[in-house]
Amino acid sequence: MRTSIEKEIIDLLAQSDKRAITLLYENYADALLGVAMKVLKDEDLAQDVLQESLIKVWRKPQSYNPKKAKLFTWLYRITYNTAIDKIRSKANKQSKEIQIEVSNVYKLTSKSINQDVMDLKTHLKTLDKKYQIVLEALFFEGMTQQEASDELDIPLGTIKSRLKIGLRELRKIYDPE
Repeated sequence: MRTSIEKEIIDLLAQSDKRAITLLYENYADALLGVAMKVLKDEDLAQDVLQESLIKVWRKPQSYNPKKAKLFTWLYRITYNTAIDKIRSKANKQSKEIQIEVSNVYKLTSKSINQDVMDLKTHLKTLDKKYQIVLEALFFEGMTQQEASDELDIPLGTIKSRLKIGLRELRKIYDPE
């Protein structure tokens, strides 16, 4: 059986009444913060997850189905999944960070630098502008193909094609045989 406060919150959410968030926070924040803390073991991240979870609840109240779960169960799932997403996001970000201690960038010797490619930017300027933009984004700005697609507002497939063609054209310059 649903409590009166639970029914009131559900009704207020359905009406997009801001009092719903206040009631959610007053009645469920501590328990949901505990869920996030158990997953993340970091209070600042857990606070962020709690806030993100309540925002998700506010933006998509229609996703709650009282026939499938109680209000707290729905809130619990949203918070738990948001905490898991936060862990994945953090792990993904850390894996993309450059690890200076394992990098050999600073260990280059003059013998290891290929003198033939020192003028790469000069040769890059001889390519069609659409290939230049993609190659510069990927190689000189360090973007991934997806990031270049988003940043340049060019479909991912087009980025891949332009990369392939641009590299082929550069190969003709450096290896004319």
